[in-house]
Amino acid sequence: MWIKICGNTNLEDVRVAADAGADAVGFVFAPSPRRISATQISAMMPDLPADLTKIGVFGTQDFDDIVFALHTAGLHGAQLHGELDFSLAERLRREFDSGFFLIQTLHWDVNSDPSRAEDRLRDELRAVARHRDIDAVLLDTRTSTASGGTGRTLDWARAKDVLSAEAGKLRIILAGGLYPGNIREAILTLRPWGVDVSSGVESSPGKKHPEFLYDFIRAARFAFLEIEPPSMLPTAVGPV
Repeated sequence: MWIKICGNTNLEDVRVAADAGADAVGFVFAPSPRRISATQISAMMPDLPADLTKIGVFGTQDFDDIVFALHTAGLHGAQLHGELDFSLAERLRREFDSGFFLIQTLHWDVNSDPSRAEDRLRDELRAVARHRDIDAVLLDTRTSTASGGTGRTLDWARAKDVLSAEAGKLRIILAGGLYPGNIREAILTLRPWGVDVSSGVESSPGKKHPEFLYDFIRAARFAFLEIEPPSMLPTAVGPV
């Protein structure tokens, strides 16, 4: 189970996430109350664990802007929130070394007709599965006003059917409305490769609540153990 704490805006929160056992942290470059600059992130880097994966979250599709931010901040990977653009993914793959971790976000529109949201997810998963440049798919919710950090859950029952049929060997990271009280159910229902949380562990936008962070990560780890007891766990894989 890979756990990412997203929407970090300060060094204290990232340290708490690392101490609580997070595998990765995310920094948002897109317009958001949680937006942070590459320079601010770079200043944190000397004080962060080397084995903590640091991901930049981008709404832009501009290759040069993404590359500049990643290099300036010293990040390990990118999470793309725009429309599917496999040429962008290919260029990013060529730009960085083999350890670069690339996540493509797919959105479940909570304001859309559920059947339409289901069909779109099915089509996009099939498209991603045909390309090797993307390391993982993050499944998040979208509303008419926000493409992430909505605090809304997707339709887990419908998504489960789609993922069972189409995900194959894709690494699925579940996001969207997760918090300590529902993460166990989410993991047991959808059995994702990883989970991602932002607003669900905050005391206010951009400020994490240490107790919520610890509770979320603990609940996620225990839920994963319910799915695969230690004797059955494979050798760990993932970004470094």
